This record gives sequence, structure tokens and C-alpha cells, in this order.
Amino acid sequence: MANILEIEGLSFRYPDSTRKAVVDFHLAVPEGEIVVLAGPSGCGKSTLLRAVNGLIPHMYSGEYSGDVRVGGASVKSSTMTDLAQRVGFLFQNPENQIFMFTVERDIAFGLENLGVPRPEIRSRVDEAMGLLGIGELALRAPYELSDGQKQRVALAGVLAMRPRLVILDEPTSLLDPKTAAELVGIVAKLRLDLGMTFLVVEHRLDLLVKLADRLVVMNEGKKVLEGTPREVLFGGEAEAYGVSVPAVTKVQKLLASDGLVREDELLSAQELAAAVRSAEA
Repeated sequence: MANILEIEGLSFRYPDSTRKAVVDFHLAVPEGEIVVLAGPSGCGKSTLLRAVNGLIPHMYSGEYSGDVRVGGASVKSSTMTDLAQRVGFLFQNPENQIFMFTVERDIAFGLENLGVPRPEIRSRVDEAMGLLGIGELALRAPYELSDGQKQRVALAGVLAMRPRLVILDEPTSLLDPKTAAELVGIVAKLRLDLGMTFLVVEHRLDLLVKLADRLVVMNEGKKVLEGTPREVLFGGEAEAYGVSVPAVTKVQKLLASDGLVREDELLSAQELAAAVRSAEA
């Protein structure tokens, strides 16, 4: 399968900094994958996301080397308008990207800026609301919505642009556990039904380890670990780089070492409990 995202030797230093925020970073993401980025605050994750969606180098100047390609086209030689149609970005706080008077107007905003014909805008807005189950919110004002509903509206605005790659920047950080799990379920459905590709920065790994194809850990601007979530979290090095390993994974690793549960894949809390009960039977 073709790569939708290719990062080759990317390094970047902000003008007011003495050290590089990203250092010789390499990553290839095939279409349809879900890749999770993890690491301590200040490790370079946000800078990397800015380089993928074009804010670097188009909006942020600095010392830049290497290349980032989305859909085969270099970010450096693409316009922000072109990139907006190839890379969608969901902010940590949805209030940073929803600001119109009604939900449907907010979802249509990006399309209107691109000059998309009105019938096409109507079709895409309806499609995005249908995908996220928010059609009944169409005429509601965004300020009336819950945090979970706001996150869905913001994501609908991204999906309406029909990007090939969607970036989620700590999408569950402001959500309660139930709503966060619902959002992760939406991501799974979008990947399954539409083959969408996701690059996700997330600290709450327990929500994503069963879903992600790969886990990439950054530290001091460098990629220090990469593999399946099981390989990275069972490997023993992730915590040394400030990654919070889910408690259920720690328990599974201990029980697997005693032969009480399998270790071929990461288990959810429910699966682990079932495995323990089976071992005790």
C-alpha cells in the first residue's frame, strides 16, 4: 500500500532556540494506518505536527532541513490551500476551531473559504454530520454543546474537507472517559469504513493501544522507539522516555511472564480479566 505520509530526515530549529525541536526524524505512514505519537512534553511532537500540516515552514520560520511529503507532494512546495485539502487537523481544544453561529455553518466554513460550489458544500456538510451522528445539532449554536459534541463538530469540519490524512492532537484530553472512548470508536469506524489515515498525539494510551498500528516515541526531538504498541510497551524502555504505560499492560506483562495469560497482543481490561478467569478455571 502506498505511503500517504513520508518524513525524511526532518530537522527544525526555531529562531529563538539554541537546540533543534526535531532532529533527523524519519517516518513513513501507509494509507489506512493509525500511528500514535507519544513522549514527554517538549519532546518535539507539536513541532512535528506543524511540519506535517504545513505550518512549518509556511507560518513558522526557522532552520529547516529534510523533507515532508503528503500524498507524494512536498509540504515545502505546496500551498496552505492545497495542504488544507490533504491534511486535516483536530486541535486539542475544539473551541479553538469552532466559532460560527450554528453547527452547520461551522462545518461549512473551510469549504466556503475554498470557493466550493454551494450544492457541493451542502452535500459534504450533510455527509460529515451523518458520519458523526450529529445531524440533529445542525442548527444549534456551538456554545450550547457539550465538550464531546464540540469535538464531533470540529471533526466534522475536518472531514468535510475530505483530507487523506487526519492529525489528532491529544483529542481526548478534555473529555470524560465515556466520551473519550466514543471518540476513539469514531476514529476506528472512519478507518474501517473510509480507509482514513490518522496521526495521533495522545497521552491516554489505554484508549488507543488496541486500535493503533504503530506507536512512535519521541524524546528531545528524536524518534527513540517505534513498533507495534505491544512491542513498544512490552519492551521496557517506554517509561524511561516519559511514556505512561497503561496499568492493564503492566499487569498483563507480569502475568504473561508467569504464563498465566498470553502475550501475543495487548489485552483490554475486560480481555485480561477473562484470561485470568480462564487460567484459574
